[in-house]
Amino acid sequence: MVSLAIRTAQRQTSGSIDPILALTRADMARVNDLILAMAGSNVTLIPEIAEHLISSGGKRLRPMLTIASALAHGYDGQNHVKLAASVEFMHTATLLHDDVVDESDMRRGKRTARTIWGNQASVLVGDFLLGQAFKTMVEVGSLDALAILSAASAVIAEGEVWQLAAAKQMTTSEKDYLAVIDAKTAALFSAATEVGPVLAGKGETERRAMRDYGRSLGLAFQLVDDVLDYGGSLAELGKNTGDDFREGKITLPVIFAYARGDASEKAFWQAAMEKGENDDAALARATELMQRHGALEATVGRARHYGEEALAAGASLPPSPAREAMLGVVEFCIDRLN
Repeated sequence: MVSLAIRTAQRQTSGSIDPILALTRADMARVNDLILAMAGSNVTLIPEIAEHLISSGGKRLRPMLTIASALAHGYDGQNHVKLAASVEFMHTATLLHDDVVDESDMRRGKRTARTIWGNQASVLVGDFLLGQAFKTMVEVGSLDALAILSAASAVIAEGEVWQLAAAKQMTTSEKDYLAVIDAKTAALFSAATEVGPVLAGKGETERRAMRDYGRSLGLAFQLVDDVLDYGGSLAELGKNTGDDFREGKITLPVIFAYARGDASEKAFWQAAMEKGENDDAALARATELMQRHGALEATVGRARHYGEEALAAGASLPPSPAREAMLGVVEFCIDRLN
């Protein structure tokens, strides 16, 4: 097993996505061209909204992982580009829908589509992007890849509904929360990487390793975001720190702080998260309570655990630049905490 501690001692610099950026640069240029083509429509509002979100930044990590996973398994065809574009469209559609559900005003430092064009247009364009994603998947001609990505789409939607049902409820447990992010975030990471060995004609062993790698990376990625919301930066998060708190999102640090707090502290969390009493002064107190009870450190511990799992799964790949790039992504994810 390759641990984060061992790899940290071996490398000269902190984790970086530079290796995967270099590895996938040529293919990602083709992915980007395909994305623009897939977003085309005679209905002018569709490309306007799609372009607004597509051009707003983001690392496009999920499609890069699809490409890297295919290359790591020796795939030398062209269909990984189509699946990578499909994965990005699934993610983009989810963002459009998320912003409507969460009533978010900003994403990656820009106004959300819903604040410019409205909720109805955002939802419908998200549906269009999903339709284009599945149309492109069908063109690949792999039933296994289609099954993986379509199942992920259903799981993501299920996670959205689950989160909506549990919104602003301080009775949410760690188990419940992990199940939500497993569905909402980790499912697409897992599917994005599992289709790599499928394209390469590999068997269940390779598929399971990539499924596990993607799931664990997705869980770690989300938990790191949860921590950074109480002390990160716009560049790290793609949103302003404290946004989760102001939106009443019950994340793992909140769950830990609530469980470890006394009666008055529990009353504070109930007022902040359930009743919307979450101004800047409340945010400062929330952060202080998290530090007092080790809630952020506990969440970091969970993130590192899933990072270790992702490294162990990725280490099963044959040695190659693609394998090193994928392991480096895990390190990059965790290193955002430093």
